[in-house]
Amino acid sequence: MMNAPDVNLAVRKSVTVGWAPEEAFRRFTAEINDWWPTETHSVGQDASVQLVFETNEGGRVYERTADGVETEWGKVLEWEPPARFVMTWHPGRDAEGAQRLEVSFHPEGDGTRLEVVHSGWEKLGDKERIDAALARYDEGWDMVLGRYVA
Repeated sequence: MMNAPDVNLAVRKSVTVGWAPEEAFRRFTAEINDWWPTETHSVGQDASVQLVFETNEGGRVYERTADGVETEWGKVLEWEPPARFVMTWHPGRDAEGAQRLEVSFHPEGDGTRLEVVHSGWEKLGDKERIDAALARYDEGWDMVLGRYVA
């Protein structure tokens, strides 16, 4: 019997935007290239020129550098616009060690509350490596979502 993922090993974030769920979902996925901070939060950083989010189950999420090199960040596992999507997450790493990223969009007043649950960290192995990754991504998601909101 496989061990269930440790629910405590998740980065959880939430932001509220003034857009309807359909628009919030579209901006997060189809328009990711317009707001994601590739200069600090990508594999290629300054060399990264494009982020692509293939908007369907099985679609890839990847970045492309100026010299045409593509680096996969993950694959879309579930696609339920405008409510949520789930994908693997392994930018610049082997897909076998991928985490799970679920992003959901909930109507709230005149806007939308976006929730991120980034789990599967136990795949990294030892506690020290897991703790370091959790701390890095906890801070990283704050910055990334701040850019999304702005």
